[in-house]
Amino acid sequence: MANDTSPLAAATAPAAAPQAPSAHGAAFAVVFSLSACHLLNDLMQSMLPAIYPVLKETHGLDFGQIGLITLAFQCTASLFQPVVGMVTDRRPMPYSLATGMASTLVGLLLLARAEDYATILVAACLVGLGSAVFHPEASRVARLASGGRHGLAQSLFQVGGNAGSAIGPLLAALVVVPNGQRSVAWFSAAAFLGMTVLVGVGNWYARNRRAPRAQGAPVARPLSVQLAEPRVALALAVLVTLIFSKTFYSASLNSYYTFYLMGRFGADVETAQFALFVFLASSPIGALLGGWLGDRIGRLPIIWVSILGALPFSLALPHVGFATTIVLAFVIGLVMSSSFSAILVYAQDLLPGRVGLVAGVFFGFSFGLGGIGAAALGELADRTSLDTVYAICAFLPAIGLLTVFLPRQAGQR
Repeated sequence: MANDTSPLAAATAPAAAPQAPSAHGAAFAVVFSLSACHLLNDLMQSMLPAIYPVLKETHGLDFGQIGLITLAFQCTASLFQPVVGMVTDRRPMPYSLATGMASTLVGLLLLARAEDYATILVAACLVGLGSAVFHPEASRVARLASGGRHGLAQSLFQVGGNAGSAIGPLLAALVVVPNGQRSVAWFSAAAFLGMTVLVGVGNWYARNRRAPRAQGAPVARPLSVQLAEPRVALALAVLVTLIFSKTFYSASLNSYYTFYLMGRFGADVETAQFALFVFLASSPIGALLGGWLGDRIGRLPIIWVSILGALPFSLALPHVGFATTIVLAFVIGLVMSSSFSAILVYAQDLLPGRVGLVAGVFFGFSFGLGGIGAAALGELADRTSLDTVYAICAFLPAIGLLTVFLPRQAGQR
């Protein structure tokens, strides 16, 4: 079985060892360009939850309606991302990245001019569609340009998105809160810049996509474990469940952290937005550390620490003061954000040649579960309180214990 070279054996191998670099080597200029565009993309997307207090006051929305806006955005991204990934696995579309950014641009302009709740929902869906098109194909191009350093490339790509998500609320506090909803349109300039860069990335991808693909190259050394299909399905189910725990908890902070600080500690909107920026700023640091260490010590140790390691801090957060809440939220974000690139690369190694589909599914699940979580937690907050929401969510990182069911890869401790 160890020498089986059939397609089934290749498709069911676990988290393969680092692969040989492509003939073109690591094109990290492309990776950095994708990371910069990921920053712009997620900066614009993060404007939506960042201006929830403005929308709530302007349109008289309740927490349930706020949650439905997140649901509209994230479920659009969730439903379309696996489809985009599956289609582009069979027929790569180098210039789809710029097209996705254009959808985000239109969504932002519509959000700035929205006069009613229905228009806000449509704008949220357009922003979500932009994410659905951007993430799977960008993840594939980052892997192609990685030269075999898959974890580092994915973490660099992820760092851009996390940095954009952190900067968005800060810009919202500085620009949108004092100038109102219509000032969201100013950020369409970021979308135009992203489209320009992504046309160049598309040109590189069109020239190099027929080169030996990093995602389909033979592994450098034999694997210590060969999996039958049911065990691959089990491993993928565990990974999705881990994403669930991470994303549901993140949704409680991304969507309601500002309201929690304002309600529990009496913080004003600007202070709460800066606190949200501090929490989100931890994500790029954690993502970079997770990808870098994953290439060196293996994915499983990173997955273990990044999910379960947040539990002591999440349990303490509902019971501390304002300053300690800020510190604990930063630590939780740092620890939990280190998991995504490790989980994504682990899953891509489980299913070689399906890079786009895997990226679409996991980015999609992340968005979709975040949307469902935001809507569900919003309803729970309306019926009880945000204090109750954080007390319940504190136990979600315990799901990290399921990591015990993931198989080890060759050379991993």
